[in-house]
Amino acid sequence: MTAQVHTGIKAGLHRVRRSLVNVADDIGQGFFDISHSGFAMLGLAVACLVIALAARPDLRDAAESRLMTLLLERQEAMMGLIEPNAVNRATAMNPKDLPKEQAFVTNWISRKYGVAPEPVAALVSESYKMGSKAKIDPTLILAIMAIESGFNPFAQSPMGAQGLMQVMTGIHHDKYKDLGGKHAAFDPVSNLRVGISVLLECINRAGSMEGGLRFYVGAANLDNDGGYTSKVLAEHERLRLVAQGMNVPAFSTTPVTAPSPRPASKPLDQLAALSGS
Repeated sequence: MTAQVHTGIKAGLHRVRRSLVNVADDIGQGFFDISHSGFAMLGLAVACLVIALAARPDLRDAAESRLMTLLLERQEAMMGLIEPNAVNRATAMNPKDLPKEQAFVTNWISRKYGVAPEPVAALVSESYKMGSKAKIDPTLILAIMAIESGFNPFAQSPMGAQGLMQVMTGIHHDKYKDLGGKHAAFDPVSNLRVGISVLLECINRAGSMEGGLRFYVGAANLDNDGGYTSKVLAEHERLRLVAQGMNVPAFSTTPVTAPSPRPASKPLDQLAALSGS
């Protein structure tokens, strides 16, 4: 009897083992069939895509462009080039946002000096704002920038004059303290403001705009200023006419009659108004 029980148990275990093997085989075959079908479907999809791209060059070009864009974006992200707020550091604005007079001046300067209108628009706007506070014609400020640097904010003379208004940074370094230091000389707006401050001091010392320009260029004690004052005043007159909406050729060689000399108007009051801005 015991032998029969033992034999029955062995037979039962054998049947269970075979059942487990059969289940495992069925599961393995199922995974194989699913994987085989999946790869087949993937291959079919790739084949269809290749055929479609071959038949439609426009789709192929669009796909290539999109892939290239994704790759470039990934590369830029890895290099740290993505900085959405970088535009806040730019000295630029839309010229269409300017009043008509300032827009005329901006477009004319952009054409004549070969600089982009957006940064010029920002400089023109700032010149008008600061000129109003300092009681200086903004077109005179722009004329000085034109003659001094040609609107190159990184210009530097052999004597060390720097930036748009060619301020002698070494001499006037104190004026940059409240602007973060002397490196602000290469920030267009900062250089413009310091330049206007220096110009007002020069006018105050000389007692006239023309005399102030001679002081500004460092020729107050010289027999002549190398034509500097006449160049600034001539460009000032061109810009003044442009601001009035007149058609002034940007590259005309015809001389423009500069305005007659006139005394400065309360230069000390002007300097006080500027320092209080």
